[in-house]
Formats: sequence, C-alpha cells, structure tokens
Amino acid sequence: MKIAVFLFLLFYSNRLYAEIPTENVVRHLFEKAVEDENACKKLIVLLEPFNENNNALFAGYKACGTMMMAKFVFNPFTKLTHFYTGKNLLENAIVSDKNNIELRFLRFTIQTNAPAFLNYKNSIKEDKLFLLNSFYKISNIDFKQLIIRYLKNSEYLTNLEKQKIYNERISDSCR
Repeated sequence: MKIAVFLFLLFYSNRLYAEIPTENVVRHLFEKAVEDENACKKLIVLLEPFNENNNALFAGYKACGTMMMAKFVFNPFTKLTHFYTGKNLLENAIVSDKNNIELRFLRFTIQTNAPAFLNYKNSIKEDKLFLLNSFYKISNIDFKQLIIRYLKNSEYLTNLEKQKIYNERISDSCR
C-alpha cells in the first residue's frame, strides 16, 4: 500500500505542483506554433490542464494550438478532427469570457486564416469591431504589439482602421 501511495505521489506530483505559464510565454509559443509543429505541440501540452472553467484564456490558446495542428498532419480526417475539436474549445472559452479581448483576437486570427470550406468565418466582422473598440484598453505592451503585428497586415481591416490602431499606439507612447 505504501508503495502504491509513493508511486501515485511520484507520478502526479509534477502535475499537482506544475508551474502556471505566464501569458507572455504562451503568446510567444502561439506565434511560433503558426510555423513550427514542435512549438504547436508544446503549446498544447503546456496548456493541457486548462479549460474554459479554470482559465478561459489559456483554454483559448490551447484551442488555437489544436486547430493549428491540422496544418501539420497529412490525413484529411485527422485535420478536420483537430480543427473542429479546437473550434469547439475556442467557442466554449469565448462563451465563458465573451468580453476578453485576447480571446476575441484569437478567434479573429483563426477565422481570417481558415479556409472557406470549413465555414468558420461568421464572427470576423464582430470580432474586428470589438478589437478596434477595445484596443485602447489593452495595457500589456507585448499583447498590444502582437495585435499590431497581426492587424497591420490583415486584409480584413481598411487603411483607416489600421491608421486608428497606429494612432492609438502612438498616443500610448506619448503618455
């Protein structure tokens, strides 16, 4: 019996006391995961313990990693499974925290890159408007820079909308 308890503690102690990753570490992995299968796998494994109930933001990043894994597999059925599993995870995270700017940004990035046949483009306009109207609320510089890098190249924003983001960034640096 003592051996069983010891083995249980040995096996699960790493999970019980695992360090929670920082948002900046997760964001960095997310950016790398777009092109790097190992980073994508690492992102998913790192965020495995999280769901919409205990950390909606990390659940959203895990969802995006799951969807991005479709890019790295060959089997069409496996591709679809990854995508739809991640889609459901992301939508659940957003339902649990619908005013989270970062979750809305994640959905915007996925939907603006998803192939049309997947029929997952229904929130682009809503999320774009949400991001444009909430951009000034973002206090984390790393996250703000991530959004700027993505939106400045987005074909879903007009030049005027891109200028609005740029002006907001300039006004931040003057404060």
